[in-house]
Amino acid sequence: MHPVSRRLAAVLLACATGSAQAQSTAQAPKRPAGPPQERVERVRSQFTKYEYRIPMRDGTRLFTSVYVPADASPGKRYPILMVRTPYTVAPYGVDRYPQALGPTEAFEKEGFIFAFQDVRGRHMSEGEFVNVRPHKAKKAGPKDFDESTDTYDTIEWLVKRVANNNGRVGQWGISYPGFYASAGAIDSHPALKAVSPQAPIADWFWDDMHRNGAFNLSLAFGFFSTFGKPRPKPTDSEDWQRFDHGTPDGYQFFLDLGPLSNADSKYFKGDVAFWKEVAAHPNYDAFWQARNLLPHLKNIKAAVLTVGGWYDTEDLYGPLQTYAAIEKQNPGISNTLIMGPWPHGGWQRGDGESLGDADFGFATSMAYQTLALDFFKHHLKGGPKPDVPEAMVFETGANRWRRFDTWPPKGLRQTKLYFQPKGGLSTQAPKAAGAAFAEYVSDPDKPVPYTQELTTGWSKSYMTEDQRFAARRPDVLVFETEPLEQDLTVAGPLEAELWVSTTGTDADWVVKLVDVNPGKVRGFRKGDEEKGVKNRGHQQTLVRGEPFRGRFRDSFSEPKPFKAGEVTKVRFVINDVFHTFQRGHRVMIQVQSSWFPFIDRNPQTYVPNIFEAKEEHFIRAFHRVYHSAANPSFVQVGVLPALDE
Repeated sequence: MHPVSRRLAAVLLACATGSAQAQSTAQAPKRPAGPPQERVERVRSQFTKYEYRIPMRDGTRLFTSVYVPADASPGKRYPILMVRTPYTVAPYGVDRYPQALGPTEAFEKEGFIFAFQDVRGRHMSEGEFVNVRPHKAKKAGPKDFDESTDTYDTIEWLVKRVANNNGRVGQWGISYPGFYASAGAIDSHPALKAVSPQAPIADWFWDDMHRNGAFNLSLAFGFFSTFGKPRPKPTDSEDWQRFDHGTPDGYQFFLDLGPLSNADSKYFKGDVAFWKEVAAHPNYDAFWQARNLLPHLKNIKAAVLTVGGWYDTEDLYGPLQTYAAIEKQNPGISNTLIMGPWPHGGWQRGDGESLGDADFGFATSMAYQTLALDFFKHHLKGGPKPDVPEAMVFETGANRWRRFDTWPPKGLRQTKLYFQPKGGLSTQAPKAAGAAFAEYVSDPDKPVPYTQELTTGWSKSYMTEDQRFAARRPDVLVFETEPLEQDLTVAGPLEAELWVSTTGTDADWVVKLVDVNPGKVRGFRKGDEEKGVKNRGHQQTLVRGEPFRGRFRDSFSEPKPFKAGEVTKVRFVINDVFHTFQRGHRVMIQVQSSWFPFIDRNPQTYVPNIFEAKEEHFIRAFHRVYHSAANPSFVQVGVLPALDE
């Protein structure tokens, strides 16, 4: 999710970044050199701006800014490229222009009519805003609406009334605007020819808000504490009131917050409707189920290009599941997935050559930027058909692009990595008889941090941090293989099956797949020899990490407590990976019960609603993870055969 800023260029950047602090210029999109005003004047000289209030079928008017190329004429018509956003289409006023319009400058040079719309109930648009408005498969009447109809009505108006358009429309957006792109593709308007949902929200319980039922505290608190405030009437204010944590130390801030039940009395004062909604719905109930767009992604006629990042810890579920749902429910359409080594929106706001400790060796974002432009040129302007595979995915670890005719790839060998005594990890099932287990104490007063970075916001590169800081804690279990004799490539979703017990009545289980380089890190550039030596033993990539709230082990709608001391199976799916562990490396799995403040603290005493837990419910508990013949814990991975097999 994203904040807003004063200029549309910054808005687009914010839509690609994912948190209030992510608007730094360190990874801003590459734009023409020169001061901001010079860039504004460049846009002003090339485009003419119009502002419209477009009526929807129920009479509500949605504010829309449109930028038409200055040379547009009856003999030179342009397609429309649209973004629908809840953030803002600022700057407001026909005499005010942004620094940029397209996903990249190449789009502006190529020539499109750019349209930006405040969605219903946001900023200058009329109506009531509803977070991730539920789709209505059956409309109650001709004036009934949802986001798909608002998109349809907008396109209908634009193609009929904006002069010198060629009758073709494309739509794109990152994260929340990505959700609107997906919703707009449903029951596609005939003029909608190409859609690119990027890091889209697919099912809001799984995107942004929770991870397998565990609440995403730092994101929801920091962003939606301000985003969820009421807007009584349309406003052209371009200010974004950020939440003031009063400290740069997010870990300590959220620890001092105490139970989530303190949030409203300490900070929100009853003024944040969104927080009340989330707190009232801790389970996957009708509120969340209605915000699952996936089963409604039908009757899509437009070509689709879904984009996501392997290091996107806000919306990774979204692009993977959106691609899969569109593929299944819309046979025969052009449907492509591109996944790169990027954080949330990283393909848009940087060159993608590196992320934190990870160096990918080249500017990976160029693959997306080239493909996206070719995609829209082909479908909107009749350009050459791009060389688009079904799935173009980046193989981390090997640092290369791969092309597949399906995702996940065909021919995967499902392989179980079993936990072994003394911290071993093997494809062989454990043989220990009796109750073989590893044990640790989980203390909610001293939760395991998810990052070493000092931040109140969202660490963008924690997945490439050296994980030794966690592995050395007594409340983190570590299992690892011997050094690999040959490369091991894993692809597709993972599945964890843990046999556990606890002295409490509730618990979280966090499973992390880590790439360990026991020797000198290869591939550093000249002059980096010292860094290579320092990184011997580097737990260099958190290939994937997922928490699971144990109360949901049988149902996300009907939680239940653990019985203290009873051995219990916990099984859950972990989002897809595509990673090669090089020969000589080790595969490591870490297991822990807190990941703070990415995930809120589990009190470890079962209460029906953790948002209502009190101080006395937070207890230290002994957790066991079993690795015996009777209770073998493992993580299942899909192994992709080597290219020469």
